[in-house]
Amino acid sequence: MAGHSKWANIQHRKSRQDAKRNKVWTRVIREIMVAARQGGAEVDANPRLRLAIEKAKAANVPADTVKRNIDKAVGSLEGVTYEEIRYEGYGIGGAAVIVDCMTDNRIRTVAEVRHAFSKYGGNLGTEGSVAFQFKRCGQFLFAPGTSEERVMEVALEAGAEDVVAGEDGSIEVLTAPADFEAVKSAFEGAGLAPELAEVTMRAENTVAVVGDDAQRMQKLLDALEDLDDVQDVFHNAELDA
Repeated sequence: MAGHSKWANIQHRKSRQDAKRNKVWTRVIREIMVAARQGGAEVDANPRLRLAIEKAKAANVPADTVKRNIDKAVGSLEGVTYEEIRYEGYGIGGAAVIVDCMTDNRIRTVAEVRHAFSKYGGNLGTEGSVAFQFKRCGQFLFAPGTSEERVMEVALEAGAEDVVAGEDGSIEVLTAPADFEAVKSAFEGAGLAPELAEVTMRAENTVAVVGDDAQRMQKLLDALEDLDDVQDVFHNAELDA
């Protein structure tokens, strides 16, 4: 169960996301609307909506804003309809990139995504060109110094698929998407607090991108994340500091 640590890259991604808090509300609200439209407004029967509402609470989105957008999504109030679109492409050094979007204008979105790839040295690919290099899963990351034995005990008993010990002492726990909530609840009950807990697209293998190429790759990722219609950007690049 040993493996290369993802701690530095995940911490780096989190810090950059935290610096863009002005976009968090927009992304969370879109996720809430799509989740409600697809799975209904009943929180207990809609796991995706539950996770979206948790994200909203963490971002301090007011409860009435959450409710209003759920109502819009299920037709109780008039509102914009968003659709989900995934784009795939290549970054610097052949690194694989997935861009998940929610948009009310598909033509605008693909033009903006293509422009960002082109401007910063990447290439927009076709559907399925890189997605096979990623696995959709639940992911928890615990800081170095956390008891690996305790995390493993709780995780595997709750149904986790794997526990990966990083070289720097961090601990990564992987679950099937359907088991994410059960494992999350088990950690909460055991008093274990992960630094990161999300359902994500996890790269099966990584590509080292260093020096000037790492800076160019970061500019591409920043440009994609700054697009209004982009919800998430996933990649398999291991960027040096």
